[in-house]
Amino acid sequence: MEMLELSPADWQAIAVTFKLCFYTTVILLIVASPLAWWLASGRSMLRTVVQAIVALPLVLPPTVLGFYLLTILGPRGFVGGTLEEMGWHHLAFSFEGILIGSVLYSMPFAVQPLQEAFNTLGRRPLEVAASLGAGAVDRFFTVILPLTKGGFLVAAILTFAHTLGEFGVILMLGGSIPGETKVLSVLIYDHAEAMDYAAAQRLSLLLLFVSFVVLFVVYAINHRFTTVKL
Repeated sequence: MEMLELSPADWQAIAVTFKLCFYTTVILLIVASPLAWWLASGRSMLRTVVQAIVALPLVLPPTVLGFYLLTILGPRGFVGGTLEEMGWHHLAFSFEGILIGSVLYSMPFAVQPLQEAFNTLGRRPLEVAASLGAGAVDRFFTVILPLTKGGFLVAAILTFAHTLGEFGVILMLGGSIPGETKVLSVLIYDHAEAMDYAAAQRLSLLLLFVSFVVLFVVYAINHRFTTVKL
C-alpha cells in the first residue's frame, strides 16, 4: 500500500501536469485543424516547408527547442524583453511559458493524425455538400467532423499523452517551480536526483500505466475505424 501512497507534492505535480495536458490539447485541436486541412489541400513547396517545420519536434532534441524558447521568452529575449518593457513579466519559468513550449513540441502529434484523416476524406464529400448549398461552417460540422472524428480522437489522445511525458522542453524553459512548472516528469527527475527511488518509482508506474492505457485506446480507435472502412 505504501507504494501507492502519493505525497502532497506528488498531487501538486499531477495537478500541474494534467492542467498542462488539457490546455495543450484544446489549443492544438483548435490551431492544428485548419493547419492540417491546408496541408492536406495541396502539395506546393510552401506546404512542404511548413510540414517540415511542424514535424521538427519529432527529430529535434527537446533541450534545443527549450533553449531557443528560453532565449526568446526570457527577460533578454525579444518577446520576454518586450513584455518587461510594457510592465508585464517575461514568460520564462512560468506556466504560460511551458504551455507555449508544450504546444510547439506537441504540434506534430496533433497535425499529422488530422492531416491523414483529411487526406483520407478527400474533396468529394465537401463538393457534394457545397452543391447542396451547405456553407463552410456547415460543411465542417456536418461533413468533416463526423467523417474524420477518428482522426480528431487520435490527435487529442496523442497530444495529451505526449504532453504527459514532456521533460526536456519544460525543464529548460520552466525549471522546477512547485505548483507552477513542476510537472510529473520533472518531479520524477528530482526524486531520482535526491536518490528517493521509492517516490520516483511510484510516479513512474503511474505514468507507465497511463501511457499504456492511452496507446491501447489509440490502437483500438484505429482498429475500429479501419474495420468500418473495410
